[in-house]
Amino acid sequence: MAKKNLLLTLLLLVIQLVHAQNFSVQELTSGTETNLRGLSVVNDNVIWVSGSNGKVGRSTNAGKNWKWMTINGFEKAEFRDIEAFGPNTAVVMASGEPAYMLKTTDAGETWKIVFHDDRKGMFLDAIDFFTPQYGIAVGDPVNGKIFFAETRDAGDSWKQIHPDTIANRPDSGEAFFAASGTNIRYFRNGRFYLVSGGRKSRLFSHNGVRPMPIIQGKESAGANSIAVFDRGNMKGSSHFVVVGGDYLQDTLSTGNCFYTKNGGKTWKAPKEPPQGYKSCVEFMDKNELVTCGPTGVEISFNGGRTWQKISDQGFHVCRLARFGTAVYLAGSNGRIARLAFP
Repeated sequence: MAKKNLLLTLLLLVIQLVHAQNFSVQELTSGTETNLRGLSVVNDNVIWVSGSNGKVGRSTNAGKNWKWMTINGFEKAEFRDIEAFGPNTAVVMASGEPAYMLKTTDAGETWKIVFHDDRKGMFLDAIDFFTPQYGIAVGDPVNGKIFFAETRDAGDSWKQIHPDTIANRPDSGEAFFAASGTNIRYFRNGRFYLVSGGRKSRLFSHNGVRPMPIIQGKESAGANSIAVFDRGNMKGSSHFVVVGGDYLQDTLSTGNCFYTKNGGKTWKAPKEPPQGYKSCVEFMDKNELVTCGPTGVEISFNGGRTWQKISDQGFHVCRLARFGTAVYLAGSNGRIARLAFP
């Protein structure tokens, strides 16, 4: 029986390796002077990106052509996240300090400031929407409490909120990484899942706060991204995959990835973890995931239990189309790519 199990395991590994070899990363553009961490894929054709130097990019033909813009008055802004709702409408987040969010409804020709906070310590980390109307923003702790804001009018206005369903006070040295805009996932009825990092790394949600075994203990370590398989019902499920690591030691793989199938009550480490620090992870379907970081791009075909590298190219963020099947990636030097499927 043990020999049969071993043969079956080896066979599955071979199948996964062959499958992984059929995936590739196809670069679409590079060379623009910006470090891209914001990426929003509306459908297979409409893509928005945002990054440093006040840059925002937009394509409406699956990345064949790009329109680049520098938002007037924000030439030095770090646009760490962006959420788009079509070829003309998007909300972009400038981390701060001060912190801003801006919105366009004319494909980036003009931008309106929809949120501004110049309090000391303000630093926005990510925004997420479950519909074009309802969104949430999260930021590093201010006055000892996690900053949350919500919109119910498609990002035209934002209101700070104080969720009373979670322990809203982080520990000393605990904060969030504005690495890819994916440390928070927002679902219907106000449900959300948020991962922290730093001296402590935990999972915050509508159900409370749970510890995570991911590497932690110093400011450069912890969870950077959480993927939640939502089963297509916009409510989320209990299957999460979390990635991160230590960005100051980005070749280390120890404690950089964990998965849970019971909502974070217990966590398991992959038998074969992704290589090095990872800043983003995304479900492509129930069992297939993609993750990326400065050391490359990797795929899992079994819900996060094992990972295989498909590219040595570094990227900060990877996102699946909200309406479609395309997966795009973005990173330093304005590099944008598409994941090619078998």
